[in-house]
Amino acid sequence: MMKKMKKLAVIILAVIMVGTLMACGGSGDSSGNTPGETSGNDNSADVPATENVGSDENKEIVLWHVGTEEMDLAIWGKAIDAFNATTDSGYTISSVSIQNDTYKEKLVIAMSSGECPDVYTSWSGGPMNEYIDSGYAQPITELFNNSELPDRLLDAAIEQSKYKDDVYAVPMMSISISGIYYNTEIFEEYNLEVPKTISELEAVCDTLVEKQITPFALANAPKWTGSMYFMNLAARYGGLEPFQEAVAGTGTFEDECFIKAGETIQKWVDKGYFPEGVNSLNEDDGQARQLLYQETAAMTLAGSWYSGLMKQDSEEFAAKMDWFPFPAEDGSLVDSSILIGTVGDCFISFNCTDEKLEAAFEFATKFSEEEVVDFMVELGKIPPVKGVENKLTDETTKVIMEAVNNASSIQLWYDQYLPPSVASVHLETCQEIFGLTKTPQEAAKEFQAAMEEYNAEKEE
Repeated sequence: MMKKMKKLAVIILAVIMVGTLMACGGSGDSSGNTPGETSGNDNSADVPATENVGSDENKEIVLWHVGTEEMDLAIWGKAIDAFNATTDSGYTISSVSIQNDTYKEKLVIAMSSGECPDVYTSWSGGPMNEYIDSGYAQPITELFNNSELPDRLLDAAIEQSKYKDDVYAVPMMSISISGIYYNTEIFEEYNLEVPKTISELEAVCDTLVEKQITPFALANAPKWTGSMYFMNLAARYGGLEPFQEAVAGTGTFEDECFIKAGETIQKWVDKGYFPEGVNSLNEDDGQARQLLYQETAAMTLAGSWYSGLMKQDSEEFAAKMDWFPFPAEDGSLVDSSILIGTVGDCFISFNCTDEKLEAAFEFATKFSEEEVVDFMVELGKIPPVKGVENKLTDETTKVIMEAVNNASSIQLWYDQYLPPSVASVHLETCQEIFGLTKTPQEAAKEFQAAMEEYNAEKEE
């Protein structure tokens, strides 16, 4: 027990240091949108106390999730309504939505004080594994295998729900993949072609700068938005092996591909590819999207949840936007089909047992039922269910799904894959690269030191 509490203390420190670790954002995605509410919704800084959390003394299932955007709240509400209409368990859902920026901090503090909710969302990867090791997520392998979920959900999504061969979460909400959205009218006006290589992308950016248009809309106050550029560049320069080896301790984050990714970002900053004051602009306030809507910026590297967000904000503007995957490095043999993102985006974990766990799991299955899936697709999501490509009608979403189907691998966002203490250092140093306050070499050294420290502590 002491070991678990020590682990939680480390997680709390890491989360508080960064404020927010999540990528993939919003809508449970990395943007700062997220799921919904029915009762108990609270977007303020204070989260209401949850009494009798994790017990069966009452018939209330307390649910925490990120998600304050109308679109995501509607999705959660749809699933909750479906559960209420069909369950015979006698349980009801009490839903609390918490803004992405503070969610992880409040969740871990709730765990440390014994107030962890019955059901909560995370983004899989390192943080989810830490919650499991600390005793705040129950295995659901038997429930999962005896349900229809194995036949409904994508295999890749199920894999991201596992830890040490057991299933611990139910994936829902969306396939969230990073790629470049671009304004087709601006490209047409200046005779720009969709770039296939990084040098072609830079040529497009140079033309846009000449025309006094910011190439990339980026709001990097939350840090994970800038991390997308770093991850994509590192993958194009080195593939996935350098990252995997660095995490395992057989390689290093001082590898050439990470240094080169940082150097490219700083070159792009110097050339004016990003807006002024990029590190002070807030993604959760929609400041990057505003640059797109004002047409002072032509592109953005973002998660595929942007399709739904732009459609929600303005269907007319969304019709101007198209998408392409991050370009390949010129002349490289590195597999350029590799994508960065997640298959599932939000993963529902369970901190309850017995009949409450069964009821909570029943609720989680609603997100893969046809009525809710169709509703999500209508709102621009790509639910992680088999055959979803046959339901898509939005042309941009179809292009994204084609890239997903053609990808040899999908690398989970670094800040989701890494343990929180290391993820915090990655995000901090990445933001400093954008701010030109730290060289790529200094950032890489700090990143590597954090990984080594974590691995050493894990072996103790």
